[in-house]
Amino acid sequence: MDLRADLALIRDAALRAVDPGQAVRRVLSCDSGVLRVSHEAWPIATGGRRLLVAAGKAAVPMAAEAAALLGPALTSGVVITKYGHTAGYSLPARLEVFEAGHPAPDAAGLQGAAAVVRLLETTTPQDLVLVLLSGGASALLPYPVEGLSLDDLQAATLALLRAGASIGELNTIRKHLSGIKGGQLAALSAPAQMIVLVLSDVVGDLLDVIASGPTAPDPSTFAEAWAILERYSLVEQAPPAVRLRLVRGVAGAIAETPKPGDPLFRTVHNIVIGSNRLAARAAVAEAERLGYASLLLSTFVEGKAREVGRVAAALARSLRVHGDPLSPPACLVWGGETTVTVRGRGRGGRNQELAVAAALGIDGLAGVAIMALATDGTDGPTDAAGAVVDGATLSRARSLGLDPYASLDDNDTYPFLTATGDLLVTGPTGTNVNDLLVILVAPDATL
Repeated sequence: MDLRADLALIRDAALRAVDPGQAVRRVLSCDSGVLRVSHEAWPIATGGRRLLVAAGKAAVPMAAEAAALLGPALTSGVVITKYGHTAGYSLPARLEVFEAGHPAPDAAGLQGAAAVVRLLETTTPQDLVLVLLSGGASALLPYPVEGLSLDDLQAATLALLRAGASIGELNTIRKHLSGIKGGQLAALSAPAQMIVLVLSDVVGDLLDVIASGPTAPDPSTFAEAWAILERYSLVEQAPPAVRLRLVRGVAGAIAETPKPGDPLFRTVHNIVIGSNRLAARAAVAEAERLGYASLLLSTFVEGKAREVGRVAAALARSLRVHGDPLSPPACLVWGGETTVTVRGRGRGGRNQELAVAAALGIDGLAGVAIMALATDGTDGPTDAAGAVVDGATLSRARSLGLDPYASLDDNDTYPFLTATGDLLVTGPTGTNVNDLLVILVAPDATL
């Protein structure tokens, strides 16, 4: 068996299963003046507008499919995606398209968010708003409240990312610094009907966390946001305007984000159309087709990347040495999203760090390969999607005079994996449903 070739086939099958255009096409149709989503239908009111807002790394393929399905029924809209994610797609001229920064928000994202606000602030009960959300939309839709600047959002975001905050923690703070996150986009578009199709990049598919929940009730509070700053010892590092807003919010001087039970959500319909679990199940199915006994362990994996990498290595050893929990040829799959606490000055990402840590645990182990994959094709601030390592990875590193421990200590896994030939580069995939980890073990002890 060629483990690396099989991992490529498994990767491609997983990504096909969460293709954004296909996900939209599965649930959306428009004919005879009626918009249908799954088994529900919404008549398109005479005289009303059909508006589209798409944001995230999969915004362009989702918008392209929706525009094709709606045809002339689509009035206008705004699409915001990451730089380099519009190539190969054609959108109608009535859609205003922005490319912007991720993971740190930038001025282009602010311009795109402002265009969304202008589009929705004049909605009427006859209008229908179709919102397409995918991973990355939090950073791509920066709209700071009065008193905050884009620089404030950038500084707060980068500090939390470097500290290893989870996406839920990061988005709790984002929601309380934004004019459109945390249910406030829904509030802006009321009283129009709003249909939201979501490609989830969040463990558990939590609507209030995906894209910072711009169309969902927000159960988080200013007090929780402040506690996150304290948890990561970031109170003094946070910009003064951020500290002031959170302090005022905790004191009750600023209104909270819309909460569950708010009547404004009666006209909002959030529907998850793609997720990490769908990709993981497709990976398992492809591995079985290739002849591997396969098992999906979980799609709720979180934690520090290097610690999760050690667990992956332990599972690989159990498969290889004892045939537990499956006899080779075997495949284990899990999904989720890990974090990295950045203490060094190197270049890498969570999947690259996970892979190097896993390589330490399978050093010298024959017939084993591990793939750590960011499904959007972007792992951290790099052009890599992750890595594929095997039992000979560290042997190659030693022959080049490379130290994996030093690489991890300096968060410098990108050059390490480049040198060993284990870096995985896919380019933008057009989708984003968290990360996948796949362990393959051959039936014999050959690499």
